[in-house]
Amino acid sequence: MSSTKEFNWEAFDTKGFGEGYTKEQRAQMEAVYTGTLSEITEKEVIKGVVVGVNDKDVIINIGFKSDGLVPLSEFRDIAGIKPGDEVEVYIEEQENALGQLILSRKKARIVRAWQDIEGALENDSVIEGLVKRRTKGGLIVDIYGVEAFLPGSQIDVKPIRDFDVYVGKKMEVKVVKINHANDNVVVSHKILIEKDLEKQKAEILNNLEKGQVLEGVIKNMTNFGVFIDLGGVDGLLHITDISWGRINHPEEVLQLDQKVQIVVLDFDDDKRRISLGMKQLTSHPWDSLASSLEIGSRVQGKIVNVADYGAFLELAPGVEGLIHVSEMSWSQHLRNPADFVKVGDEIEAVVLTLDKDDRKMSLGIKQLTEDPWTKQDMSTKYAVGSKHKGVVRNLTNFGLFLELEEGIDGLVHVSDLSWTKKIKHPSEFVKVGDELNVAVLELDVDNRRLALGHKQLEENPWDTFETVFPVGSVHKCTVNSKNDKGAVLELPYGLEGFATVKNLEKEDGSPVEIGESLDFKVTEFSKDDKRIVLSHTATFKEEAKAPKKAAAPAGKKKEESVEMPAQAEKSTLGDIGALAELKEKMEGKK
Repeated sequence: MSSTKEFNWEAFDTKGFGEGYTKEQRAQMEAVYTGTLSEITEKEVIKGVVVGVNDKDVIINIGFKSDGLVPLSEFRDIAGIKPGDEVEVYIEEQENALGQLILSRKKARIVRAWQDIEGALENDSVIEGLVKRRTKGGLIVDIYGVEAFLPGSQIDVKPIRDFDVYVGKKMEVKVVKINHANDNVVVSHKILIEKDLEKQKAEILNNLEKGQVLEGVIKNMTNFGVFIDLGGVDGLLHITDISWGRINHPEEVLQLDQKVQIVVLDFDDDKRRISLGMKQLTSHPWDSLASSLEIGSRVQGKIVNVADYGAFLELAPGVEGLIHVSEMSWSQHLRNPADFVKVGDEIEAVVLTLDKDDRKMSLGIKQLTEDPWTKQDMSTKYAVGSKHKGVVRNLTNFGLFLELEEGIDGLVHVSDLSWTKKIKHPSEFVKVGDELNVAVLELDVDNRRLALGHKQLEENPWDTFETVFPVGSVHKCTVNSKNDKGAVLELPYGLEGFATVKNLEKEDGSPVEIGESLDFKVTEFSKDDKRIVLSHTATFKEEAKAPKKAAAPAGKKKEESVEMPAQAEKSTLGDIGALAELKEKMEGKK
């Protein structure tokens, strides 16, 4: 123990320890002893010196009247703690029940850590921490022994997909928030990057100009393009500016975090929207087309798109030609292009038009086969009277178009469908997709016209009907329908007839009703117009007016004296045989 002034111990003559002191001498000794001790306050951090180390404790002198003990376990972070080392400790109690000074290095570190953290927040200073583990939404960072939360959004300026790569690594952060109630600390690493990027961003924007080639990193991908980080500034590389060829999604040719060379295409006055291009760094593939490519050349390629009007054939990345649907088949009936090709098909085509300046090309695939109308056997194969089978492709009010083979279509007029039925619309007879047998009525190769008929496959039955339904003949008919003008009648053999309103009156004066089957007399027959007009009224009115026949002479039978009806006179055995044959044919068709 040292003092600035010498103390004369000999001045005190004592008989024993602690005896013989005057009051003044005692006060003087206490003053000297007290001057060697420090005044300490509980619940504060103070520096102390290690004076001893044993298996369990570390003995620390803080300048108090007694030394304090700190468990050795609290010094695990210090390798080889030894006497003379200076450490910070927390004063829990100056003197416990046993008279011992209670110290804690662990609490000292916590208190000091919070003081440093608060100081870092106030001074906006950068501190270094160790990433301990990953947690929901971010990372846990150890700063000064305190666990702080680093949100995932504050790790970097670009989205982070894998937090695990940071675990176990040191990272510089800034304290952005302290919640003392929950002892919660929030830190950010992104804020440090942003400050560095601000300078870089300002430099890029000041020097930005169209045509400038830059290097960037892909930070995000969408179906319409990719966003590229140019060093604090983001630009959009649209999907159409990635490649001269057609791509469906940027991920087909690019990857996240990939470094790419791009060129500035455009930007607004504030330079907030920057349009970038990649394909513009290479020459257009149209410029490298072979000079031998011309109209009529055969080319090979892959179908890259199919639309309602046609398909696009890619000859090389960025070089496409349109195959219009009308150039896919010699057929006159336009069909869906998907019936001929699909995306991914590799096919051959013929160049129809070529404009290298406007970079446009039209192609055809039907030209790979011969036009069926120009074949040498066309005139003989489809000669008038020849019979064929085709597929109904289209219906119109006046008839139907029948495809006999690809590229060869013919018209069947509605009047050439049936000899007996009155067909108002072809849909009453057939539907699209049906097969139909026909005979060729007319062929015009120069104008590509082919007239066909279905009814011509059979003989005209009206030649026979003329003898079966002569004017004046009576037949049993059924009323099918009625209107203001008259009624449609069903005649034998599937024929239809017509009776006007005044010819529908029955003998009792009532009108003929729908569904009734009565005798009707033929009043008009037209083979050319295929028309039969009848009358029920005529069956009884004309009989009433007819003169009575004279009695038969004596010696003759009654049957011989009766006149044979006019219709019976014309119904010869030949006619009946022809009619029976016609009926068999018609029933066979059914």
